[in-house]
Amino acid sequence: QPRAIGLRAGFGGEVSYQHYVGAENFVEADLGIVGAHGFYLTGVYNFNIGYAGPFSFYAGPGAQAGFYNTVADNGDPALGINLAVGGQIGAEWAIPSAPINISLDWRPMFYLMHGGFGWDGFALGLRYRF
Repeated sequence: QPRAIGLRAGFGGEVSYQHYVGAENFVEADLGIVGAHGFYLTGVYNFNIGYAGPFSFYAGPGAQAGFYNTVADNGDPALGINLAVGGQIGAEWAIPSAPINISLDWRPMFYLMHGGFGWDGFALGLRYRF
């Protein structure tokens, strides 16, 4: 199936959309929520790197933009922004008898504006293929 939409859950929750480009590579776009404090948008271009039985393996580069509530130096509410670059590596199982795929992946990010490396990007995905 050329597209899939669903959820990706790890540190936070994300609405996830995949769109296949060509036969095996796909673009993934996710909208994530960070509690009541903000949200982030992530885009990843994934290359299919192989198969093992019913599982496909993928990896690719990505970028992220996050927007969150913060407090300015003068104490007033402010909008915080953070940008990140990173990648994703994972495995996906497309259930043959149903239009569902299940994935487990790791998406580490290097945060550009507020520094640091995010190792905690593990997530489980469940998507409907159409």
